[in-house]
Amino acid sequence: MAAKDNCSSHRSEDYDQEIRNTIPYYDSFHSETINMVKTIIKEPEIWLDTGCGTGTLVKKAIEEFDNTSFIISDPSPQMLDLARTKLPALPEERLRILEPAETSVISLDPDLKPDVVTAIQAHHYLSQDERAKTTRVCYDMLKEGGVYITFENIRPKTEKGIAVVKEYVKNYQLTMGRDADTVDNFLKRFDVEFFPITVQEHLLLLEKTGFKVVELFWMSYMQAGFYCIK
Repeated sequence: MAAKDNCSSHRSEDYDQEIRNTIPYYDSFHSETINMVKTIIKEPEIWLDTGCGTGTLVKKAIEEFDNTSFIISDPSPQMLDLARTKLPALPEERLRILEPAETSVISLDPDLKPDVVTAIQAHHYLSQDERAKTTRVCYDMLKEGGVYITFENIRPKTEKGIAVVKEYVKNYQLTMGRDADTVDNFLKRFDVEFFPITVQEHLLLLEKTGFKVVELFWMSYMQAGFYCIK
């Protein structure tokens, strides 16, 4: 049964374990994001993580960046409650948790400009127009020269490619202990509950948004990571 407290197929309380049983290399999304931030920004002043889920990325990032202030947001109150439990008790100047909200309606003070915005597996439930609007909001919030990093589901270019990646994901999830019905129900969500676009479409959207640098830096089967510099 689909979760009722967030957009994913997992209940918030089960998310951390189930996402690893669902997506190959999931933990790499976080480590590669942190490595890319270190490469481009070195020591960010303000980092906004939207669609933060249970706070896993920021928990790891806090351990790597001693002087960075983090802001987290997610549409799900339950996810944010879990993030509060997971993240260390820090003063508000180092960790701020926004009220539950979709990325497209996040509003920061005009003088509060993140130099990092991340969205990890956060926007693939959106329609084409919603995705464009949401990406623009991320762009507008960023400081000039800031970096936007997103990991998203991707759509293979051909019908055969879609069939191959579905079979790969099916086999992966079965080896992780998921039962056949659960796996089949997950695959039925493709183009019904989440709407992947191709790598080329991702790049074009990011370029049209206005980023001066747009690059693919990580890809595996049904997911890809992109970094963009404003």
